[in-house]
Amino acid sequence: MKFLLNNRLFAVILLIGILFGGISVAPFDFGLGHVFQSPINVDAIPDLGENQQVVATEWMGRSPKDIQDR
Repeated sequence: MKFLLNNRLFAVILLIGILFGGISVAPFDFGLGHVFQSPINVDAIPDLGENQQVVATEWMGRSPKDIQDR
């Protein structure tokens, strides 16, 4: 960390290199015609369903519907 603080030019060049590398493999088309892009395929399908938790419990004298409503 101290090295990067003392050599700011090197830190800026490193940052630009990391950003350029990230843009070149991003799965999106940024419309930058002069930048070589080799995107990494993304095959994940997002789970847009509702978050659910299963809780097993007993409440004497109550129906499952009453427990769920609580």
